[in-house]
Amino acid sequence: MLKSKASSLSFESIEQEKILFLSFFKWLAISLFIGITAGSAGALFSISIHFLTNLRLANSFLIWFLPLGGVVIVFLYRLAGIKKPQGTNLIIDAIRSPEPIPLLMSPLIYISSCLTHLFGGSAGREGAALQIGGSLGYHVGKVFKLDEKDLHLATMCGMAACFSALFGTPVTAAVFVMEIVTIGSMYYSALVPCTIASIVGKVIAGFFGIAPTSFHVNNLPSFEFVSILQIIILAAACAIISLLFCFVMHKANSLYEKYFSNSYIRILVGAGFILLLTRLVGIDYMGIGENILESAFSGVTRPESFLLKLIFTALTLGAGFKGGEIVPAFFVGATFGNFFGGLIGIDPSFAAAIGFLCVFCGVTNCPISTLLLSLEVFGEKGFLFYFLAIGVSYMLSGNSRIYEKQKILYAKHKLLFQDY
Repeated sequence: MLKSKASSLSFESIEQEKILFLSFFKWLAISLFIGITAGSAGALFSISIHFLTNLRLANSFLIWFLPLGGVVIVFLYRLAGIKKPQGTNLIIDAIRSPEPIPLLMSPLIYISSCLTHLFGGSAGREGAALQIGGSLGYHVGKVFKLDEKDLHLATMCGMAACFSALFGTPVTAAVFVMEIVTIGSMYYSALVPCTIASIVGKVIAGFFGIAPTSFHVNNLPSFEFVSILQIIILAAACAIISLLFCFVMHKANSLYEKYFSNSYIRILVGAGFILLLTRLVGIDYMGIGENILESAFSGVTRPESFLLKLIFTALTLGAGFKGGEIVPAFFVGATFGNFFGGLIGIDPSFAAAIGFLCVFCGVTNCPISTLLLSLEVFGEKGFLFYFLAIGVSYMLSGNSRIYEKQKILYAKHKLLFQDY
């Protein structure tokens, strides 16, 4: 009897290993294909944004065409039959449900994001990358006739590949798409497919000469009581900034919709607000604002920089222009860290790195991804400080989030299931 049971268990184990090996080779092929497809799209998108940004900087008159660009964006979405675009929220929802992802999402977000950056809307690139990659991954999965659950994995592969190609951070990209969907539940079944697709995306970006995102941090402090206390204070302040970031982004969107129900009028009003603001404070906060972001790590930024970037971004994305929130969150975090860190005795360059990470963690609720991001963007020096700061920011940022479809399964202050 015991021998029979042992034989049965052995047979089941062999069958299970067989299934795992077949699944591995299946996803090796599929994720390689998705990595090439979405990675190439991400690299092309990165090159396009870089070219259009430089074009705008060399021809400042282009910002006056922002209202026209907004009208074209609304028209394109209306032409595709999409009156209320859900953006990255649709991708996140599709990973948890049978929600289909339209193939048109890729060209629509690509073109509209390019228009936003060409004419100076304040937005990031990662939102478009997640949507382009997710849409391509999903439809590659449809070509391979994958079932519903496997289509979810294919979608995540595409997101990871495109994100990796755009930022040159393959480890962060792979883990981020596994962590962003449901906080408190990591999608480990996607580990191998997303890792392969992410690495392929990085390789393709390198082939096109796209340099990975990285910053040099100066004057890291020694690990002692005073510096630890300073980092905790800064991280707590950054958590508050992340709460403000999420509140302003969502509030701007709801106010636009409340007072300007017509999407054409809404985007024209938003463009008008942005152009008026540029007359008051200049054009440094339009687009990505890379020059100010880089100066946060090498020099001193103006105290109001973080707040102005937040306002510009809320006016842009709330009105209906397309792009992402994460790069603006990097900007807000780095400039706030530079300013506030200097007030409490932390070197502004190092404080900018803390702010960069903490605000990103606070608005995405992805501490593991943020920790890996610190290694890929800043290197291993200061890792313990980053680890501490990320934990503080994650806990104190509460249930705020930039993506409304993101679910938080467990409370941040105790082992409590809450499904929020």
